[in-house]
Amino acid sequence: MALKYSISLFSFTLFLLLSILPFLHYANAKETPNKTSSPFKFLEHLKGRQKGDKFKGLNDLKNYLEKFGYLNYKNRSLFNDDFDDLLEEAIKTYQINYRLEVTGKLDNKTVSKMMMPRCGVPDIINGTSFMRSANKGHHHGSIHTTALYSFFPGSPKWPSSKYHLTYGFLPGTRSEATAAVARAFATWAKSSRFTFSPAQSYYNADLKISFQRGDHGDGVPFDGPGGILAHSFCPSDGRFHYDADDTWTVGAKPGAFDLESVALHEIGHLLGLQHSSLPGAVMAPGIPPGVTKTSLTEDDVQGIKALYNF
Repeated sequence: MALKYSISLFSFTLFLLLSILPFLHYANAKETPNKTSSPFKFLEHLKGRQKGDKFKGLNDLKNYLEKFGYLNYKNRSLFNDDFDDLLEEAIKTYQINYRLEVTGKLDNKTVSKMMMPRCGVPDIINGTSFMRSANKGHHHGSIHTTALYSFFPGSPKWPSSKYHLTYGFLPGTRSEATAAVARAFATWAKSSRFTFSPAQSYYNADLKISFQRGDHGDGVPFDGPGGILAHSFCPSDGRFHYDADDTWTVGAKPGAFDLESVALHEIGHLLGLQHSSLPGAVMAPGIPPGVTKTSLTEDDVQGIKALYNF
């Protein structure tokens, strides 16, 4: 009788453990920063490289710069480990966009900026859209400022008949993410002509938000933790994807990325803004872990006003 009771107790304990294990794993997945090495980590050992060098890993740098619009070799055989003239020019353009000293060399500041986790939208698209292409001087009383925002090629935007946009989340998106994105929409609404409201169905929404990983079918695959954090598409596509492999949180927490801050940036793309070369702007391409940007800068507001003429 005692043996039978012991077996029953063991079976019940095992069943209980197996039942709660997935929930324990889910809790850890949300709270524990992901320690996996960044896909941009390879850049670190390239510090100090310059034109004329032949060094293992420069091929990976060329692929990185191609991904973000800085390099376009017509001859694919040039994707090698030679530091050639075109690579030097690409690095100079990158340094101009990020307001770094223009050396054409892989100095410490340039490599550190390249390693920062960032948005997956290229800084330059089809060789025609630069982070500083929309620069205009703005007068505010006696003060003259320079705008550093930019637009997508052709300046696509929503028609005036679509200044109210609905948004939806892929079913299963957790509530802290939906609340964070809603706050980001509210921030853009205060500084633009747009209003936003939740859609009845994700599939009928103007703007569709979801968490994806790896190759998720839109032609722009994610790369795992610590590299590309999210991407979205210009008007009137409406898709906004977070990389599910990154560690997401609400607010500033070490080793994790703030859902609202990244949403604020990606919504800018959904409305038609490209990247800004102003480091503190919401539309700047990168954001480190543990940092929040939940307020639009003057540059962000100037950009949306210039695009929609108000």
